[in-house]
Amino acid sequence: MGAVNSIFGAIADAFFAPFRPFGPWAGMIAVSLAVGILMLAIFKKTSNQAGIKRAKNSIKAHLLEIRLYKSDLGQSFRSQGAILGANFRYMGHALRPMLVMIIPVLFVLAQLNLRYGADALPLGGQALVKMTLTEGTSVLGTPVTLAAPAGIVVETPPLRIEDEREVSWRIRGETAGVHRLSFDVDGTPVEKIAVVAQPAPAKIPARRSRKFLDLVLAPGENPLPKNLPVETIEIVYPAARLAVFGLRIHWLVAFFVLSILFGFALKGVFKVEI
Repeated sequence: MGAVNSIFGAIADAFFAPFRPFGPWAGMIAVSLAVGILMLAIFKKTSNQAGIKRAKNSIKAHLLEIRLYKSDLGQSFRSQGAILGANFRYMGHALRPMLVMIIPVLFVLAQLNLRYGADALPLGGQALVKMTLTEGTSVLGTPVTLAAPAGIVVETPPLRIEDEREVSWRIRGETAGVHRLSFDVDGTPVEKIAVVAQPAPAKIPARRSRKFLDLVLAPGENPLPKNLPVETIEIVYPAARLAVFGLRIHWLVAFFVLSILFGFALKGVFKVEI
């Protein structure tokens, strides 16, 4: 997964680079437009376009029947049954393209979450650093230390929570930049990126892990070494939100609304039955 994430990360970096000076919405609009076009292309190539058109026409025809024969209860029930059947056929035609879309969209979502999911620590801001040890590793007996570079202050000694297999610290950001926290776990060194005072959308790798799902959804750093008795290292950053008309909305809402709107707006241009 590390190599795959590196490839997608390089593509995302190149894509977002021209939009960064214009704030977070510019990149979000651009990626939503690109994904909307990609979904249209996939849908057109992998779906039964003729079948979708027939199913939609059947639904429209039977809806018209209900209006025309509204006084005929039997005909109304038959029309409603036909509409239900046409809906099932329509969903069946749409299933294959949806399955094909899942993988590329999942990687896009992971890259978006890396840039829009969290805000960097503000200057003087505090955050919790949490290390989860592997099952069977003694939380109380394993030597673990954290050394911070200039620009990051470690404010607390390690707090060990045996039931959670967790060792945690509180840090404070003092200097803007991308810093590397250095851990020593029973003689084995490992690092974790910490980001302070970077304008949105900045890459904020909140979690470094060895779990497969985390490697897919949190692609900002290389996987943890296999010989390290650590499952995850996480920094709890402030949650990010996109501001619009006085509201603060989650990036996932903005992405899906925009990509769907772009898809429906452009389906006629690309001659796609949806």
